[in-house]
Amino acid sequence: MPYIELSLRLHRREWPRVERALEDLGALSLTLLDAGDTAILEPGVGETPLWPELVAQALFPGNVDRRGLLKVLEELAHSIDPAHVSVRDVEDADWTRAWMDQYKPMRFGRRLWIYPSTEEPPADLDGIVVRLDPGLAFGTGTHPTTALCLAWLDALPLEGRTVLDYGCGSGILAIAALKLGAAHALGIDNDPQALVASRDNAQRNGVAERLALGEPGDPRIGGADVVVANILAGALIALAPTICAAAKPGAPVALSGILAGQEADVVAAYAPYCDALAVAAQEDWIRIDGVKR
Repeated sequence: MPYIELSLRLHRREWPRVERALEDLGALSLTLLDAGDTAILEPGVGETPLWPELVAQALFPGNVDRRGLLKVLEELAHSIDPAHVSVRDVEDADWTRAWMDQYKPMRFGRRLWIYPSTEEPPADLDGIVVRLDPGLAFGTGTHPTTALCLAWLDALPLEGRTVLDYGCGSGILAIAALKLGAAHALGIDNDPQALVASRDNAQRNGVAERLALGEPGDPRIGGADVVVANILAGALIALAPTICAAAKPGAPVALSGILAGQEADVVAAYAPYCDALAVAAQEDWIRIDGVKR
């Protein structure tokens, strides 16, 4: 079924009124984009900040009365400038398939590969394969923060070790560690959807029996041989005592999700607990790794 996409440029103070109007008009979906170039990083818990200037995209069935739609929208949200409203046709598509077609196998480090379910690795592939498809939880290997952690794990001797993945998202880091030889892993996340995704991905990769999952404060946190935390700089700083207390003395620790320019504050937070802190970069993102004192 074809659709039409209605795009509106507006100020964030107008969004609550416009959102109600679009919902009343029967919008099938609503998407918000930044109309300028304003970054929103690390919002507080429970906060949903918006950019000062927005582009709202509303999807409607293709047979909707376009003139009537615009007329009613003008009545319901009269502050909208007609010059900032546009309509275009959108053909139906298998959006999941379209996304999957762009998701290709990726290698990290010397031997670790991430493969989507749509592709089979060659029989002579010399490496370790993790199966992972794009999903609701963060972490497919395509983002530099995840890539930095995967390369770090690939370089470690993980055989027989226990790994803590703090902020596990899709479970990709814990699963990769298990496929690389770790004996057990614990994935921690405060998002229930992340825990569901991690469990599903672990089953797909045949490591579910060796992966435990829990929320922050889980009593199983502690005594890890290896710790990796791919979250954000503010959370890493706040959690420094917790993350480091979970690692055994001498355990490798990797911290990621850090933007360039934030590394000094993260290093300062972990310096009381870790030695040999080193910085690695990919694009605008930073990984800091060291050894628990």
